[in-house]
Amino acid sequence: MAERIAVIDYGAGNLRSVAKALEAASNEIGVAVQIVVTDSPSTASQADRIVLPGVGAFGQCATSLRAIAGMEDALSEVVLVKQRPFLGICVGMQLLAKRGEEKGVYQGLGWIPGKVVKLDPHDPNLKIPHMGWSPVSMKLAGINHDALSRIEDGGEAYFVHSFHFECTDHSHLLATCDYGGPVAAIIGRDNILGAQFHPEKSQHYGLSFLATFLGWTP
Repeated sequence: MAERIAVIDYGAGNLRSVAKALEAASNEIGVAVQIVVTDSPSTASQADRIVLPGVGAFGQCATSLRAIAGMEDALSEVVLVKQRPFLGICVGMQLLAKRGEEKGVYQGLGWIPGKVVKLDPHDPNLKIPHMGWSPVSMKLAGINHDALSRIEDGGEAYFVHSFHFECTDHSHLLATCDYGGPVAAIIGRDNILGAQFHPEKSQHYGLSFLATFLGWTP
């Protein structure tokens, strides 16, 4: 029976691109899935896996998500109580933090302890936002995680961001990229994953990442 993948629509993500990338990844590993782009809390609560994309500012995305009555509670139920696999992408990953400090201080979901702060690269010649292709290293983070088993260490992913996630607990930092210092590229704990990069724009590396997520049983 095909798993139902809910891509959450709260007006802040590349929904069509994410859905198409998930479909391509499922075909690559021969896993049957039903991908549903939804703004319905009841649909989200019945999903086998959740994907939360995000594009824009932290506060705006947090406000938009909470503007859908019942959505935050539905996500908490399916992810924290039912422990279904979850993937946050870009700002969708950043929303896992307790707070974000972009244009003010805003409350995140608080599922992974940490905060989202402005990028401050050691090299003053590096521009903000960090935009383009960067290698993603699991060795620098020093954490082995079965959700990353199919992913090439040092493979390049596509980033577009001005803020980054600072994990309170180092064990939640699964992979980094280098942008004037180490920057969180993948974070996670238990059944929860987050990617700062855009897998839907990261070609082979991105499809491998999504395929691993689809095949992952926490």
